[in-house]
Amino acid sequence: MAEPLADRAYYAIRELIVSLELRPGSVVNERELMERLELGRTPIREALRRLAALGLVSFEPNRGVRVRTLSRDELREAFLVRAELEGLATERAAPRMTPERLAALDTAEHRFAELTTRLRENAGHGVEDTALASEWMRANHAFHDVIYEAAEAPYIASVARAARRTFAGQVSWVARTELDDLYARNDAQHRAIRAALAAGSPEGARALAHEHVLSSSRLLEAILDIVAARTS
Repeated sequence: MAEPLADRAYYAIRELIVSLELRPGSVVNERELMERLELGRTPIREALRRLAALGLVSFEPNRGVRVRTLSRDELREAFLVRAELEGLATERAAPRMTPERLAALDTAEHRFAELTTRLRENAGHGVEDTALASEWMRANHAFHDVIYEAAEAPYIASVARAARRTFAGQVSWVARTELDDLYARNDAQHRAIRAALAAGSPEGARALAHEHVLSSSRLLEAILDIVAARTS
């Protein structure tokens, strides 16, 4: 029975990190997790060890477990890995896009575009909505998840999602007027990827997906610069 309980703890704690309920740099209180998840210490500990192997938490002597804050170099590495995996998954998906899968991708793309527009409009009025930013991130994931499923390569999808999670909890995806062009480009790249997949172009889809992830890396670094300027 220990393994299913450890799985349950693993997925629950990972979601707390990705959703930023457990912030980068914060100490993980094992007793609070035990009470919240209604689980014993053993599955919680096993889940934390697995999350440490992913680089999401670290065990610190005399300090317990802490949610890791990744360095800029580590974040760049994570994006480089994901860019390769995303390109590969998208290339594989191109010849496997059925009408049903394309319809699902259209739905995801339209939702992402809608939320991007709302983020950019808020930024123009000086409004930062962290809940909207989290919803935007989930919509982004939903778009790429359709592609992962179409690729019919579960291992590639699993590793790509792991790379995505490595940096997902490192910062809130806030919108500011100085980021407008980067958000607009991110949105346009989704439409370009969708068009390449609809056209059944593996090489074009792969190149677009690869560049899209690197563009997302530039957006995240710009956000980190803004956050750093605020706290300096």
